[in-house]
Amino acid sequence: QVQLVESGGGLVQPGGSLRLSCAASGFTFSNYYMSWVRQAPGKEREFVAAISWSGGSTYYADSVKGRFTISRDNAKNTVYLQMNNLKPEDTAVYYCTVKLVRDYWGQGTQVTVSS
Repeated sequence: QVQLVESGGGLVQPGGSLRLSCAASGFTFSNYYMSWVRQAPGKEREFVAAISWSGGSTYYADSVKGRFTISRDNAKNTVYLQMNNLKPEDTAVYYCTVKLVRDYWGQGTQVTVSS
């Protein structure tokens, strides 16, 4: 079955960096766009970034543009989110997602940006 397993979250000071990973299985990874979304406490889930099948096209929310980079390794069935210059407002649970016949989500990984 489809599985998405995120890792790499943690506590970081403002201005710091983290790299999230999402290991995918149960579908042909290289055939699908992959996305990262996040949900902060008391807020709705919001789009963060997406990447095309080959990685040739990427898309970002305005709030993270220039600070976050999405990438993928189709040989490893893994999508990444490099997050630099983190801000307190980036604090959220981060999920990777894929749209097959329906949307699938991982369990999420907590990112906390605080001094």
